[in-house]
Amino acid sequence: MTQDKAAPAGDWAEPKATALIVLADGTMLEGFGIGAEGHAVGEVCFNTAMTGYEEILTDPSYAGQIVTFTFPHVGNVGTNDEDIESLNMAARPGACGVILRTDITLASNYRATRPLNDWLKARGIIGLSGIDTRALTALIREKGMPNAVIAHSPSGTFDLEALKKEAREWPGLVGMDLVPMVTSAQRFTWDETEWVWNKGYGRQDKPEFHVVAVDYGIKRNILRLLASADCKVTVVPATTSYDDIMALKPDGVFLSNGPGDPAETGKYAVPVIQQVVNSGTPTFGICLGHQMLGLALGGTTMKMHQGHHGANHPVKDITTGKVEITSMNHGFALDKESLPASVEQTHFSLFDGSNAGIALKDKPVFSVQYHPEASPGPRDSHYLFTRFVDLMREKKKAKA
Repeated sequence: MTQDKAAPAGDWAEPKATALIVLADGTMLEGFGIGAEGHAVGEVCFNTAMTGYEEILTDPSYAGQIVTFTFPHVGNVGTNDEDIESLNMAARPGACGVILRTDITLASNYRATRPLNDWLKARGIIGLSGIDTRALTALIREKGMPNAVIAHSPSGTFDLEALKKEAREWPGLVGMDLVPMVTSAQRFTWDETEWVWNKGYGRQDKPEFHVVAVDYGIKRNILRLLASADCKVTVVPATTSYDDIMALKPDGVFLSNGPGDPAETGKYAVPVIQQVVNSGTPTFGICLGHQMLGLALGGTTMKMHQGHHGANHPVKDITTGKVEITSMNHGFALDKESLPASVEQTHFSLFDGSNAGIALKDKPVFSVQYHPEASPGPRDSHYLFTRFVDLMREKKKAKA
């Protein structure tokens, strides 16, 4: 790797920095480059997960963000084509940069097909290692998630003034609609079910329900769990109209996760969601879909100070009294104080009390802020897919 250049015999020289991150306030941190060469601008967040780095870096919800891993040893299970979360297998969308404490750990896992460094290069993700990630995390906790430019040049040559200017002038995620860069270009059907050890993924060939999933940046494992819950899934682009959704005769509508400012994406998504809700069709939202459902029901969203990014977030389900360990990735949140009387809060974060779930009192409509398709608990939150199916089954019975 670039940091392994030998010093002259009988002397010691500090290896030359080949990567750096420049914050909007001019702060600069130097380290060693990994992954793709070049530079990228985005918002810096920290993620406290100890596993799942491939899923994190390919989650479309991280578009426009540079992920700092607080866990120092990343890369130990390598990478493979089964753990990619974005629908685009070959390249981003996902995080535009990654920051690590130490060199990439050597891959040692029977499922690994490629080392993390080679995988980062192939996907065009720029990386930086060798900096004090605890100090960067503390900075984010104190000052919030900064805009920044991450750059990697094997020669160690950078135009610092240009990088500082780009970081300073990037407008940030507030007011930014990033869904167009991650949504599907056309409608398609999904039938792959969840992964089983030593068997891989299966196929859904006897669906009981038909779900239309609106793709704001959907993750593969969400689609797999819907398929595993006896659903035929039709994925449609984010800008699909209400009439086109209902023409597919869905038993339920799913509102997916995604990146960017929900209020901005909501300018075209919220009117469609309102029509879906008013139709009485069972509706389930996750992450960005949760936030935009909240907007559609009369609530408001807000930018968070440091966001929630990790796989160890405790959430309480008010409807059952149970606590589940969840995976979260969001920098915006639904303001629970803004919710109208027709909406009840069903879940909340035990870290900071912020809203983590809502439901309509008089319609089969609900959503959660976290990612129930992930496995940090490991399967504490999978019941939500059953809850969605139960609503569709009840609706079918009522029609019959």
